[in-house]
Amino acid sequence: MKVELRNLSKKYEGNHAYTLENINLIIDDNDFCVLLGPSGCGKTTLLRMIAGLNSITKGDLLFNSKRANNLAPKDRDIAMVFQSYALYPHMNVYKNMAFGLQMKKERKNVIDTRVKDIAAILNISHLLYKKPSELSGGQRQRVALGRAIVRKPSLFLMDEPLSNLDSKLRENMRIELVKLHQALNTTTIYVTHDQIEAMTMGTKIVLMHDQKIQQVGEPMELYTNPQNLFVANFIGNPTINTFEGKYTNGYFVSENNFIKVPISLKTKLEENEKIYLCSRSEDVKFSTKKDAHCELTVIHIEQLGKENEVKGAIDDTNNISVTVENSLKIKPYEKINVRFNSYFIFDGKTKKRIY
Repeated sequence: MKVELRNLSKKYEGNHAYTLENINLIIDDNDFCVLLGPSGCGKTTLLRMIAGLNSITKGDLLFNSKRANNLAPKDRDIAMVFQSYALYPHMNVYKNMAFGLQMKKERKNVIDTRVKDIAAILNISHLLYKKPSELSGGQRQRVALGRAIVRKPSLFLMDEPLSNLDSKLRENMRIELVKLHQALNTTTIYVTHDQIEAMTMGTKIVLMHDQKIQQVGEPMELYTNPQNLFVANFIGNPTINTFEGKYTNGYFVSENNFIKVPISLKTKLEENEKIYLCSRSEDVKFSTKKDAHCELTVIHIEQLGKENEVKGAIDDTNNISVTVENSLKIKPYEKINVRFNSYFIFDGKTKKRIY
């Protein structure tokens, strides 16, 4: 199913401001589209508008080019998976998975075949006659997924379905969800605040903030080509190194003159204009004093296996992360010269990327 949002807006009764305003987005057939962003950015509200659980104040929602604003949820050919699993506690797994098909008056033999086939795919066949209270969190989530999949909808909507699982289970379920999407080829819209889920699962990421879409693209596009300062800071682990300064005589110069980086933006910037410089930890390299952009004092070293993450201070307010091979012997409080091999420049007022 192809989903289109045209100037979609939401205002709750009694509110002066829109919760969401003029959202424009195209989700292509078979996309695994992730709505990503911090709490309160509007991603769940948007998902519920697509589901028909929240009304649309302005704009149009289209399914396969047909307007769907006033379609009842039951007529939208969607299945929704919630954070809370929402399983019926008095029913066993088989009955939970079969319930939606029974409501559609599907034949018993068809129900039986579908439930058992999906249970086998999800590796829960041995749980079919257990109650939800007898299952682990990961097993309950598989049942919730199975209940959605068994209906063969044209669109899956998932609202933070893995947030109640521990880190190992989340990792396993991410893999399972990707495999399911590849096997089912069904359009999926997935809400999360976890960038790891978004980067590892999505074919398309919609990054939201302040009730607006900040950027839409494939996962690595947001990482390598952020359109604004928020995107650069939100995507990536560790968080991108960000410094505030001014454009002075062909250089980025930090407010305290600890960082000085040559940049060729004379046609775009005025002298002493406020700008931000951002560089990812893997793009910060140790250098000689002659070639250095700044000096850092090592504060902490995080050992991450093949690589270490060196945390250092440039001054009282600016810290920096550097990704290095673990073979490099570095000690706390050591002073090291570094340079930025690659970086982004953002406008000081608009926060939009200019380099």
